[in-house]
Amino acid sequence: MTATAENMRAAWLEARLDLLQREKAAARLRDELTAARMALPRLPVDKDYRFMTAAGERGLEELFDRRSQLIVYHFMLGPGWQAGCPGCSFLADHLDGTLAHLNHHDVTVTAVSRAPLPEIEAYRRRMGWQFPWASSHGSDFNYDFHVSFTEAQRQGRVFYNFTWMEGSEVGEENPGVSCFERDPDGRVFHTYSSYARGPESLITTYMILDLAPKGRNEAEIMDWMRRHDEYEVLPAAAGHR
Repeated sequence: MTATAENMRAAWLEARLDLLQREKAAARLRDELTAARMALPRLPVDKDYRFMTAAGERGLEELFDRRSQLIVYHFMLGPGWQAGCPGCSFLADHLDGTLAHLNHHDVTVTAVSRAPLPEIEAYRRRMGWQFPWASSHGSDFNYDFHVSFTEAQRQGRVFYNFTWMEGSEVGEENPGVSCFERDPDGRVFHTYSSYARGPESLITTYMILDLAPKGRNEAEIMDWMRRHDEYEVLPAAAGHR
């Protein structure tokens, strides 16, 4: 190894060790955030929300599917939409592979959208997904959890991502995730919600891209991304079969 190569290697190792310390600090901070999230007060959910599912009409408690924890992804698919939000579809591509693990760890994950169930099921068939997906059509659920806003609401100020903002800054449907806990007596509690880029950690593709030499390589968030059935078919890379 030449002196120049040795110097480059030493410089790389020094920079990598510095980054390792920052990575460890970030991991410790993530653990602290998780503990703080778990320590948030539990808010009782008293309203009788009704949903339509492939198995029939269900209440919120029944969406737990006999487990004690429920994570709801607020999937942006409004009534009459021809397709779901591309970003939500990108996230949803990562859910099916987690279900066996989560379900056996007392966690149910379901998507909820305001579109009627037949429209949800049509889009599910197109995308080939298996995760549970319920319709909140005709319910206050999306509005109460601040992911859907009427046209009238958007003419004034709305409460989204725990902040009051101009209605013009949000869409009719908006992304988010909400978490719930069911106690042994069947009472349901809201434990956590996150909006905007909050659910981004569910997108494993982004976590992998963050390791890649060019990172996410996007001028604007998700500007390169398409629904998985909308990409052009690429020829096999040379030397790879």
